[in-house]
Amino acid sequence: MAEAADFQGTSPSPAHRWLRRTGALLAGVPLLAGLLQLPASPAAHAAETASVAAASGSRTVDVSLDSLSPSAPTDGDTVTVSGSITNKGKQTVTDAHVGLRVGPSLSGRVAIDDAAERTGFQPGLDPLEVGGKYVQKFSALPAGVSQRFSISVPVKELDLGSDGVYQLGVSLSGQTSAEPWEHVLGIERTFLPWQPGAADTRTKTAYLWPLISTVHLSAETGSDAQQTPVFQNDELAEEIAPGGRLDQLLTLGGDLDVTWVLDPDLLASVDAMTGNYRIQDGDTTTAGKNQAVAKEWLAKLEKTVSDKEVVALPFADPDLASLAHRGKDVADSLNHLKDATDVASDTVDTIIHVKPETDFAWPVNGAVDPSIVKVATSAGAHKVIARSDSLRETGDLTYTPSAARPIGGGTTAVVSDYRLSTEFQGDMAKADSSTLAVQEFLAQALALNLQEPNHQRSIVVAPQRMPSVSQAQAMATAVKALQNGNWSDAEGLSAAAKAKPDPDATTTIRPVSLYPLSLKNQELTRSDFETIQTTQHTLDRFKVILTDKSRVVTPFGRAIDRGMSTSWRGRATQGETFRDGVDTYLNNLTGLVKLIDKSDAKLSGRSATIPVTVQNNLVQGVHHLVLRLTSKQPTRLKIGNAAYYEQPIQVAGEHSQSVKFTTSSKANGPVTVTAQLFTEDGQAYGSAVPFEVKVTEITPTVMLVIGGGVLLLVLAGFRMYTQRKRAAARQAEEARENASDAEGGTEAEATSVHGVNGMNGVNKDAAGTVDTVEDTERSKDGPDGDSTTEPGADAPEQPSDPAPDTAPESTDPSGTGERVDR
Repeated sequence: MAEAADFQGTSPSPAHRWLRRTGALLAGVPLLAGLLQLPASPAAHAAETASVAAASGSRTVDVSLDSLSPSAPTDGDTVTVSGSITNKGKQTVTDAHVGLRVGPSLSGRVAIDDAAERTGFQPGLDPLEVGGKYVQKFSALPAGVSQRFSISVPVKELDLGSDGVYQLGVSLSGQTSAEPWEHVLGIERTFLPWQPGAADTRTKTAYLWPLISTVHLSAETGSDAQQTPVFQNDELAEEIAPGGRLDQLLTLGGDLDVTWVLDPDLLASVDAMTGNYRIQDGDTTTAGKNQAVAKEWLAKLEKTVSDKEVVALPFADPDLASLAHRGKDVADSLNHLKDATDVASDTVDTIIHVKPETDFAWPVNGAVDPSIVKVATSAGAHKVIARSDSLRETGDLTYTPSAARPIGGGTTAVVSDYRLSTEFQGDMAKADSSTLAVQEFLAQALALNLQEPNHQRSIVVAPQRMPSVSQAQAMATAVKALQNGNWSDAEGLSAAAKAKPDPDATTTIRPVSLYPLSLKNQELTRSDFETIQTTQHTLDRFKVILTDKSRVVTPFGRAIDRGMSTSWRGRATQGETFRDGVDTYLNNLTGLVKLIDKSDAKLSGRSATIPVTVQNNLVQGVHHLVLRLTSKQPTRLKIGNAAYYEQPIQVAGEHSQSVKFTTSSKANGPVTVTAQLFTEDGQAYGSAVPFEVKVTEITPTVMLVIGGGVLLLVLAGFRMYTQRKRAAARQAEEARENASDAEGGTEAEATSVHGVNGMNGVNKDAAGTVDTVEDTERSKDGPDGDSTTEPGADAPEQPSDPAPDTAPESTDPSGTGERVDR
């Protein structure tokens, strides 16, 4: 039962760790007391007494272990340890040397935890120096000064025994003026995994390698045909540029046998950068210039993962815990998770031409409770990546069980190992920190394998979602050493999920009440999900009127997914700003289709038409809209034949359209009329436009008076017209008579116009004036004294002319009193 506390998921709490450290110190007290009672030389006795009496003395010099190579040595290797020493005391250290201390193998994973947490030199617990020539001496180390060291020792000189994990200490011993005897003034501990030959049974290890980033794309796009994307900032270009975080992850992971975990939103965002894009800059935007960087990174990614296992998370990596604890009670929230899951595979396949696994859900930090599992599987996932601190072993297992755990309902919890998954979460920027983390990771992995040498298990390591460059570098070093070691084989996540589960491993998930408070405090709030719900409702009303829905539905659907991203944890203000920005931008777009404000109208008469104008400032047309005009007082003013009337409308992009409504009035006075747009399903669209119509009713008596007045005006005009016509005729007659008298002729001498002065009824007087004569005929007396009209009398006779049926025209002068038409 030595490993009873070593099961997967056991992670010492701070209080537990403090108790263990205190217990270790107390346990050493009797031993120290016995040592003090033994006969010893005065110098040795003084040194040991000083070390115990002044515990701070062993912290005088800071020992930094910057590299240990090889991380997991085998027979014939030489171990090289390098680092630095810094005197933090106030006195110069003299006669100092750095030496190595290799202790017995540690029994189990908990023993490794304890050793890693010890500080300061502890006689009896810390082993003796290797000694001999494997030390580096320093004559003096002044206060505040740092110096480098490097020690190389053949493995055979370390006296390593059987396979196991050995504690390796690097200590500085010396003396000061206040304590002029040799004693330990500083120590750093690490671990040396020792598995020189191939293990009979090797642990299968699936290491997740995440390519995940924060949200970078906004909901805004250009109004051009390509819908130019707009980024919130240019940080993504920095991440994928050579040396950037995502570039380093891609480069480092390419040399490892790992399972790639991708956020499709990251791929979509980088893909958007390969063409024209813009970056928000205050109230305006500037053109992006990193198209070449984006293309290079995507090409590199496609080549790297082409033959590797790829797992795609739902689009934008939705926060499953927030959905389970805060969002599931807000309508439609779970539908967004389903949409994000559905689009994930196509996004990855389209951009890097790899078909990913989409059957995995990964709650933040692998922390699960029943509600999280329910939400995670609601979108179709059947495997939930949990962590062992959420499924603590309660049985008598003396080893870490395999990752796969059936938890009911056809769902498998793929349980990652807590110790291995959290090893690189600290500050890995210092070489000392990364070296210690690598060695502890390898030590825990070997100790895990040694728990049951004949029982092969499948272990999953799920590190933090967005490791820094230094964390990724430390991870890569550790994974490469593990995969080159003799006790572990690489495995894919899918294979680990399908591995035969340990029958005695727990399948009980911790209740909601035990969900970590530190994680719960970072969740999205109910208000955040209500904002998302409001945006979705606005989008639903808007999309039904669009002739090209994809230009709006797709970018806003993805923006809603980004609003639920896990990346907002720890950045609540930025997340709220993003969600509010999406909602505001969508409302601005819907406001581009609106009714033009209308001024008050005046109507006189029983009926009239009222025009109402709809303006569409979108680049695409709108349809499936209904314009309704409503009278607030239908007894006074009706629209059509009722209180309201509506007409369907369609408006082309960047156009306006006026719609005319027929109205009828029955009484005088002002009437409020309201114009409102509706979708075809009866949902109000936009704001109503009220205006006032002032109605003046016209009675039959008024109409009679107006009609009489109009008739009088017409008669007066006709009388004036006839009078003017008669006067003009008299003046023309007098003018002709005066012209005849001036030539000295008489009426008998006047010459008929027909056929003489012109044709077609045109006469000329002596002055050359032309008079138009319509239907004019020469008048003659017939044989019986009757007047006969013969048109064309002056035309020469033709042989074929028929005989006249009247008497020849008389050539005698007209009788007295006859008038000749001129």
